Amino acid sequence: MGTLLYGLPPVEIELTDRELAHLKVVILTKLRRSEMFPLAVDGRAEDTGRRVLWIHPAIPLQFRFDALGEDKLNRIWLEELMASANSGGSLRLGEEPAERS
Repeated sequence: MGTLLYGLPPVEIELTDRELAHLKVVILTKLRRSEMFPLAVDGRAEDTGRRVLWIHPAIPLQFRFDALGEDKLNRIWLEELMASANSGGSLRLGEEPAERS
């Protein structure tokens, strides 16, 4: 399991390393463009409730992975996540889709 740490003191959101790797690409792409956006993390908080984080370049952010290596990323999932982040709604982490051959 990996952890997304956001803010001071940091909010800790546990995710699989694979989920975190895909979110990292989308979040860092948006922040490089100085784009702010909401990230909805449902059922990942200690209270298993809904949490929405406002992702902003001025707020401290860390991606903590348990594994040392990196897996190949799923291009389809990255596209879906980026579309979600660009939709005007919240970036939401859904199920990983199967990659096309």
